[in-house]
Amino acid sequence: MTYSKIISGDLPELINEIIQYFRNDFPTLYSCILVNRLWCRIAIPLLWENPFSIPTKNYHFIKIYLHNINEHDKAKLNGYGIINDDIFPSNTLFNYPSFIKYLNTWKIYRSIITWTSLITTARTCYYSLSLSFISKTLFKIFIENKANLHTFEVIASMYFDYLNGAFELILQNPNFIRGIKNLKLQITYSSKFDSLLSFLSLNCNSISTFYVQFNRLNSLNETFSSHIINSQQNLKTILFKYNHFPLHHSLLSLKNSNCSNTLKTIIFCRINFKNIIILNEVIEHLNVLESIHLLYCHSLNSDFIQQIINTTKQFKLKSLFMDVMLQIDSLRLLLRKSGDYLENIGLVRNEFEKPLLELIISYCVKIKYLELQGYNQSIHLAFDLIKNIGQNLNYLTIDFDNSILLQGLGQILPSKLEYLNLNLMIIANDFEIFLKNFQNTFVKKLLINNKMGQDISSYIEDNIIKRQRVKYLAFKDHDTDLFFLDDQVDKFKIYNVIIQCYEDLKIDGEKYVEEMGEIY
Repeated sequence: MTYSKIISGDLPELINEIIQYFRNDFPTLYSCILVNRLWCRIAIPLLWENPFSIPTKNYHFIKIYLHNINEHDKAKLNGYGIINDDIFPSNTLFNYPSFIKYLNTWKIYRSIITWTSLITTARTCYYSLSLSFISKTLFKIFIENKANLHTFEVIASMYFDYLNGAFELILQNPNFIRGIKNLKLQITYSSKFDSLLSFLSLNCNSISTFYVQFNRLNSLNETFSSHIINSQQNLKTILFKYNHFPLHHSLLSLKNSNCSNTLKTIIFCRINFKNIIILNEVIEHLNVLESIHLLYCHSLNSDFIQQIINTTKQFKLKSLFMDVMLQIDSLRLLLRKSGDYLENIGLVRNEFEKPLLELIISYCVKIKYLELQGYNQSIHLAFDLIKNIGQNLNYLTIDFDNSILLQGLGQILPSKLEYLNLNLMIIANDFEIFLKNFQNTFVKKLLINNKMGQDISSYIEDNIIKRQRVKYLAFKDHDTDLFFLDDQVDKFKIYNVIIQCYEDLKIDGEKYVEEMGEIY
């Protein structure tokens, strides 16, 4: 296909496909802008799809959005203490507001707070009013420029009054979010959200991914989530999060709605399955279900396992992360039923670590993501597990209280890893042995957290950075993060290794499944 496009001279379409591939690679997209006008026209919309999520120091994009507001609104901002002189650009090259695809209420709020703190001389008594006004004005700009919103995320641990104006505009302009494909609700219940939730169930029926997390027990939570589920025509992925969220009616909605021939992925995150007795009935009614994910859920007892055993369909368990250990007999039954499907697994230290690892080795051969925490007494079994997985392994996190395993880890790793996180108390000799055996493995993202170990910074500089063995590196040593040592970061730029903050680069099982594996 690519060759035929080159021969036919259809280079603009080919270039568009190439640049689309870098959708979330912001440094590369910024570089594309400088190539020529064609590349710039393709890259700019991608950079402005979700600017509130791009790391920035000055939030300059907000004043670019606001450059077209009328004189009355400019005067109002000035009255709130926002300096008017030279804030707004005289003109812009693109209709940037029309490119917005993703809106997250918390990220908007955080961005506005940071931006106003940078451009105001002092916080005035009108500060909260200014936040509300800017938020409403931004939504107004997006609506007036006919933005085609793709993802809408309502994140609020409490009800913020600054949302009032923005939500009112949404209710008055249903086309703004009518076509959203991804909806995330992560809120503490408040009756002030009722009108928005009702609006979503009545007007948004094209959602393909629904993430629901209500942080307070209330019967209306399930009512609204059930209504939204029942209204969908093409729901493909759903995530239920937190153990005080009642599931009964929401699960029944999956059984009785249009989901039977569309739903492919269910993610249960931190759910308490106590008194949930209809899971097997729901699974039986889902005809195209491809994967089920259990992330740090509770009450995975014999009653829960029996429901899975009773299903006539395959229980396609793709992820299993546990912070509370299953009984070995129950786990054996679960893996016997679903081990062939398991790709992502996270295990914490427990008294059954030896038989647990033996079960994983016996039943799970397709693991791509592995997280081991505290298996200090079963290092050889951990090695056997990694070797058994072989080249399938792509993400590996090891969190031990020593570094003995480094003596044998380098030679058993696959030739290429997307992600390796070593969270250890490191002895320098062990690390040197690891590096010697590690030479044939390329890691895209390498994270090292040296917990109260010996100094290994020179080894990292000489054997990892200068030899360009990784693309992204995060190194934390005794709570000192390399990312914040500006002189060191500048020195390493010539080696094309990108230094990042350890906490920002770190991925746990929940983040992997929600953000990288299955969501969006």
